[in-house]
Amino acid sequence: MKATPFIQKTIDEFHAKNGRGLGMFGDHLLLMTAKGIRSGEAITTPLVYGREGNDYIIVASKGGAPDNPHWFANIKANPEVECEVARDHEIETFKARARVVDSRPERDRLFKEMFEIWPSYADYQRRTTRLIPVIILEREP
Repeated sequence: MKATPFIQKTIDEFHAKNGRGLGMFGDHLLLMTAKGIRSGEAITTPLVYGREGNDYIIVASKGGAPDNPHWFANIKANPEVECEVARDHEIETFKARARVVDSRPERDRLFKEMFEIWPSYADYQRRTTRLIPVIILEREP
């Protein structure tokens, strides 16, 4: 699956700038590569992230659309992912396991923390009737 021009431009900028100072995303963008549920291909998605200890928090917002983003189905089917994130002046790559937060109190707490990083998440939730999923990327040892 070929990335859209916007996604490919964001991926290219991430690599060119070692994950730092990325336009509207600033320093809170990671690249997550997951196996496509239909294609079986590796698909890379840029995502705004937060931190919880050694783990990374992401949100399946799709801008408040009525359905979840495609990558969400991919990680539910195959939760083993690879992540790239800025670390000091280079990009760190690591394997992680994506876990959808099922506990409503934990989801709500993490979602609130995420809209401190990306305030538009609150607007996205108001735009849709679905509960926007929050995912923890648990770093593999």
